[in-house]
Amino acid sequence: MKASSLGEVIVVCSFSLSILIVTFMSGCSTSTVVDEQKSSSAKLSMDSEEKIVIMGRRHGNSYETEPGFIDCIGNNISRSENLNVVQEKNFLDTFYPWFEPRIAPLNLNRMKVALNSDMIAKKIEELKVRYIVWVDGSTETSEESGSMTCGMAPSGGCFGFKSWDKTSSYEATIWDLKGLTEKGKIKVDSKGSSYILGVGPPIPLIAQVQGVACEGISDRLIGFFDSE
Repeated sequence: MKASSLGEVIVVCSFSLSILIVTFMSGCSTSTVVDEQKSSSAKLSMDSEEKIVIMGRRHGNSYETEPGFIDCIGNNISRSENLNVVQEKNFLDTFYPWFEPRIAPLNLNRMKVALNSDMIAKKIEELKVRYIVWVDGSTETSEESGSMTCGMAPSGGCFGFKSWDKTSSYEATIWDLKGLTEKGKIKVDSKGSSYILGVGPPIPLIAQVQGVACEGISDRLIGFFDSE
């Protein structure tokens, strides 16, 4: 039986320099929807020594979930007193080349084959890795408009207006290596508009779309596990 919940987080950031700026724009806004699906309503259990590794999907050299986004999730989860995280780079170095693009086990059947290798199984046991969280997705920029003209420093300023939209779409899938089962998924879609207003020194109003998406996934992942 699957249990699912849907949450929405609205983050609004505002910046005001003058009544003119407030009149033309209210700031930058980011809307984020997080969809959580669990294999059961029970919390995922972990021994005190067991660990989690957060991995970004890679398909050859043409596609890679941003390493900075993976680091963001790992760092956030590491702040939880009850969860131990193996950094992605350390994990990749330890298992080189078994989790490199082209040969990484991107589904549970391939992971089962990988664990049939005594070397891989032994290293997993030595590191005490219990869960792998695969993160797939990216942040894209779209709908760019406007223009900006800036004079030469030091006396020159900027004049104009530019705006653009960003969309972050990510999915995190949790594997339990003890039973080789999928325990849940977290999907996040985050959208926001950013602006730069040129009235002398340029005034940026930047929507932190990827950062909000990172927080959404991190908080849900922490909530999957037993907090005792």
